Amino acid sequence: MDHEQSKKILIVDDEESILKVVSQYFTRKGYQTVTAKNGNEAIQVLEKEPVDCCFTDINMPGMNGLDFAEYVRKADNTLPVIVMTGYPSLENTIRTIKNGVVDFLVKPVNLKQMELCVQRVLRQRRLFVENILLQKEVEGKERIEKLNQELMQKVAELHVLNKILSNFTTFSSTSDVFRRAVGMAVEIAKADASKFYVINESVQQPFEVASAESDKNQSKPHAPADIGAPMPVDSGNGGRATLSPAIAGLVMEVASDEIPLLISRNNGFRGLPPDMKSLMLVPLKIRNKVFGVLTAAVRQSQNHFTEKDLYYLSFLAQSAVQAIENLALYENIYENLFATLYGFVNALEARDLYTRQHSSRVTGIALILGRELGCTTEEIDILNFSGHLHDIGKIGIRDDILLKPGKLTVEEFEKIKEHPVIGANILEQFGMWEQERCIIRCHHERFDGTGYPDGLKQEAIPFLARILSVADVYDAMASDRAYRQRMEEAVVLKIIGEGAGSQFDPQVVAAFQKVYAEGKISHFLETGQLN
Repeated sequence: MDHEQSKKILIVDDEESILKVVSQYFTRKGYQTVTAKNGNEAIQVLEKEPVDCCFTDINMPGMNGLDFAEYVRKADNTLPVIVMTGYPSLENTIRTIKNGVVDFLVKPVNLKQMELCVQRVLRQRRLFVENILLQKEVEGKERIEKLNQELMQKVAELHVLNKILSNFTTFSSTSDVFRRAVGMAVEIAKADASKFYVINESVQQPFEVASAESDKNQSKPHAPADIGAPMPVDSGNGGRATLSPAIAGLVMEVASDEIPLLISRNNGFRGLPPDMKSLMLVPLKIRNKVFGVLTAAVRQSQNHFTEKDLYYLSFLAQSAVQAIENLALYENIYENLFATLYGFVNALEARDLYTRQHSSRVTGIALILGRELGCTTEEIDILNFSGHLHDIGKIGIRDDILLKPGKLTVEEFEKIKEHPVIGANILEQFGMWEQERCIIRCHHERFDGTGYPDGLKQEAIPFLARILSVADVYDAMASDRAYRQRMEEAVVLKIIGEGAGSQFDPQVVAAFQKVYAEGKISHFLETGQLN
């Protein structure tokens, strides 16, 4: 059966004989047919089942054929309507065209003519529908592509913002923040150079504290200009780099207005040099007060800054400000915290004249050993902190035990053995780091596992605690104590050497013997200075 002949035809006419003859003819030809006596009945048919083509008379009771054709056009403009009438007129012809009718047949209609008309309009409908589907597919692809482009732009933007945020997480000083800010400005904005100028009430002219250049400009000579070129030094200005009036004026203006400035294309703006192709300036504020201006410039490339670049630079500046504020807060909090903890140690050592400065000496010796053993900068910092506070737990030991001149009883010694745990707990209450707490807790553990408080053995004891243990025992034996005089140096060295593998880590003992023989420990104890 032909593909077109499997279609369904709706025949609308108020003459029963025409409905019967036409329906039978198309049924024999393999088409499906449905009939209706007027437009209203035809609409009911369309609401119940899909139809591929409509034949309709014009003059019918109720809803006529032209009104029905108008309804079809509005409901489904892909459904072809063929009008049949015994009274053709110019007016009806015009109306049928306006109503979307695809053909106009004059009664009496030849059935073969009707069939040819059906075949033609169904082919046209198929092409029309395919064209609509193709158009929708193209529009859909275009819409998806547009959405995909927008999504990719958003992803790229989030990547840039995340990169900025991740680059302002860990810093040791504000100068590091400034250096990172100018470096990121060059990278993010694709600038030739970036500079950070400090501005405050005590500084009448902005001066540069950090700068960065793109890699492609590193080996190229610069004109003697401000941003993006080496700064001419005015020897009468305290050695500071001077600024041209144009640049200085813009920096001061941005600092005063507290509003970022974008000069996308320089056409002689405010006397800027011609080779300054594009420029951005963003103020940095702490507690609603401007303290500096971050700049980015294009001199040699064909790049020109956009509003998005200014947005990125402003976001970068705000991230730098937050990093500086966090750094200041961190430094202030921990400076006060360390002062409190060191105050505890000073108070503890003031109770016992024999142990005064013990923590400082132990720390110095531990640092000498740590360097000899190849400790990292971070490990040296941890040793420094832990050494000063390793005996802080003794603040929880009663004076009659801590300062007893004679030998301690078993019960009293058990009390003394609590001080590493007390010290670790004190640091925990202050929210201090796990590594430092662990070293303080373990500095009386022995390499053979007979130490306290946890009886840890060999590698189970933190390496820095093993270093601190040797330093602590050496100073304890080489210093006057409440219950005895200091021991002879030779005896001390002999005890430490014999303790390798039992009380001490042999590797640490070997390092101690080496630095002692080199005079590093005696030099420190005499001068208080580390080599």
